[in-house]
Amino acid sequence: MDWEVIFRPESLAMYGEGVLTTLWLLASSVTIGAVLALLFALALTGPWKWLQRIVGAYTFVIRGTPLLIQIYMIYYGLGQLEWIQARWDDTWPWTHFKEPAFCALLAFSLNTAGYTAEMLAGAIRETNAGEIEAAQAFGMSRVGLMWRIVLPSAMRRTLPAYSNEVVMMLQSTSLASAVPGLLDITAAASRIYSDFYLPFEAYLAAAALYLIGTFALIGLFKLAERHFLAHLAPRRN
Repeated sequence: MDWEVIFRPESLAMYGEGVLTTLWLLASSVTIGAVLALLFALALTGPWKWLQRIVGAYTFVIRGTPLLIQIYMIYYGLGQLEWIQARWDDTWPWTHFKEPAFCALLAFSLNTAGYTAEMLAGAIRETNAGEIEAAQAFGMSRVGLMWRIVLPSAMRRTLPAYSNEVVMMLQSTSLASAVPGLLDITAAASRIYSDFYLPFEAYLAAAALYLIGTFALIGLFKLAERHFLAHLAPRRN
């Protein structure tokens, strides 16, 4: 193996740019996806049946199709429609569809929103009846009950499953390399492979970077779980 090429300044700079792009995609998609997931979860558990069906159909499609296909549908599908391309230069939000980063970010955000919404909706439905009855006894309104009792409890209980979703999103950002012009970690490895024909070295270096990121995320979520779920830990005698 020829590791000297991997540690050249230009190669390290390329991996560095890939790391920054990957972290930006992860942070942005998780943030946008969390906001959307909250709205979708409220819709899934709300009193409006027609809205439940619409959002339920959305999460079913998102969870039932591969993320790569979703990226292709947005970048090569929506992004290549003549109606949208005719508005690329002057009409928001279609002006963003000519940007590869926006298409990848949109696909990742919609994908993680679908999965997270179902997690949060399930946690909302499983809220302890005693908590709800106690809040109602204090005269809380439906909105106050949701925002002060149900949602905080559901978010805490969703944390372990959500940590897995964020880790999976980190690894799924490697699919951004399928979008031309976007340099993430996997795309950086592919360029080194094509330039120097060093597949093992290039992709092993990329795998090491993803592994470091995964362990860092797991560590952060473990700390968060200890803080927010301390009341669920077994009591020591």
